[in-house]
Amino acid sequence: MRLEAFLHNLHFDIDKIQPPDWEVDWEDAPLAYKLYRGLPVVPFSLEVPLTLKGREAHVKPDLRGIGHFLWYVYGLTQFSPSVDALDSSGQPMGLTQLYRRFVPSGGALYPNECYVYLKMEDLPVGVYHYDVAHHRLVLLREGDFDSYLARALGNRCDMSACFGAVFVSTMFWKNFFKYNNFAYRLQGLDAGVLIGQLLEVAKRFGFASGVYFQFLDRAVNHLLGLSEQEESVYAVIPLSVEPAITWFADGNDGDGDLTAAELCRELTEVHHDHYVRSLRVKEHPMLIKMNQASMLESTRSFRQIAGEKNVNRKGQAVALPHVNRLSYDLASVCRKRYSPGMDFVWSKVSQLQLATLLKEATASFVYQNDLDGAQEKPQSRVILYGCLYGVEGIPDGAYHYDSAAHALQLVRLGDHRYWLQQGMSMHNVNLFQVPLCLHVAGDRDHLKTSLGYRGYRIQQMEAGMLVQRLLLAASAIGMGGHPLLGFDVGLCDEIYKMAPQERTSLIQIPMGPYRLGSRWAGILHG
Repeated sequence: MRLEAFLHNLHFDIDKIQPPDWEVDWEDAPLAYKLYRGLPVVPFSLEVPLTLKGREAHVKPDLRGIGHFLWYVYGLTQFSPSVDALDSSGQPMGLTQLYRRFVPSGGALYPNECYVYLKMEDLPVGVYHYDVAHHRLVLLREGDFDSYLARALGNRCDMSACFGAVFVSTMFWKNFFKYNNFAYRLQGLDAGVLIGQLLEVAKRFGFASGVYFQFLDRAVNHLLGLSEQEESVYAVIPLSVEPAITWFADGNDGDGDLTAAELCRELTEVHHDHYVRSLRVKEHPMLIKMNQASMLESTRSFRQIAGEKNVNRKGQAVALPHVNRLSYDLASVCRKRYSPGMDFVWSKVSQLQLATLLKEATASFVYQNDLDGAQEKPQSRVILYGCLYGVEGIPDGAYHYDSAAHALQLVRLGDHRYWLQQGMSMHNVNLFQVPLCLHVAGDRDHLKTSLGYRGYRIQQMEAGMLVQRLLLAASAIGMGGHPLLGFDVGLCDEIYKMAPQERTSLIQIPMGPYRLGSRWAGILHG
């Protein structure tokens, strides 16, 4: 299948990319975390703080602090049994243990992994894998790689001013085993919610950060010792305690054009043994083809692009009440975050609640990245739409949220819950119980014109980053949100009249009050 057709069907016609006879082999499912074997390990303290308030900013972290940081970013926080897994006859196979974290993931499969490059006094300088199962670091390669990594980023980051960097990767098989080719869409979104959580946690620890979506893929994968047939890095996030650090320099330091092949020759290739549990890993050629087509081989390919242009619509605008940014303990909000599913309960939402939710999510989404570079107040490449019902003082209808004006722009009046419910492929949420059904939208071309095939996964990551901000803001004001990809994209695009703006819906998030359902869960923190 041509890659253009694959991306189109991945978004608009999923059945065309899925084998009709696909069956999930639950007995051979992979672990939701990667386990390295036979390598040096550095355990973290298990005494994780239950609050992130009152932390001293701009202090270089020690081993204990990095452990706390990584646990709040991606550590195991809860385990619970599930009977969702069915055999070929449709009968439950019994209980399946789900190991959850503070970020959502499709099917709780967590296809992403975290690696870190660290330079600290109480730890050998080098590259590590964060072993979430044991809350420890696994040493992959020892040494100072400031120069290597800076060049892999196109000499756009002063790595000497950073105490380290986080690498967010994707392991293809970890959710391909269940979702087949649809996993490619999920993997970018899952990486995005993880990055969104990382940036929010970094703020609480006083770390300055910048997100690099563009880097020499093969050089970075080579540094970590990853096999590109099964895993690849999606984003690199250097961290610093120097607030005045300059991110995204122009890279013009005399090295000229750099290639991944040149850098790879500087380091010996390493192969590490790891365990995934699956005995029969099926081939996933389309995911590998998409990953290879997205790779950047030369720093000459790095680009900066503008965000979405403001669209002046004719029609009614609803100015939302002025609200201040929320002040909350991120640790508490993470523990309360809940995906309600069928546990939404109908209740009106006030304008103040809606205004707070939208303002907080979009304001917290602003972040340093290599696509915007040094642009002042760049426009976001992902925007918010929503179908509202029962919001006090606002007519029921479909709206676009103008974050700059903090106002809702009416697109289409009416109660659209029936059509949204009909458009769901799995009716695991009763949308008639939900006052807010939000949609993150973006460029219909998935940034391919500007960034090639890499644009698709970057767009999915940015959508996921905004989704995580929405979920945290909702949790902070006592509401829940349930991200969904099983919805009719074409139908939603029609509701919002997106075609003239060449936009499309990327993910659907019903949000509102809920009642905690009865379930058994073991909490892995106090």
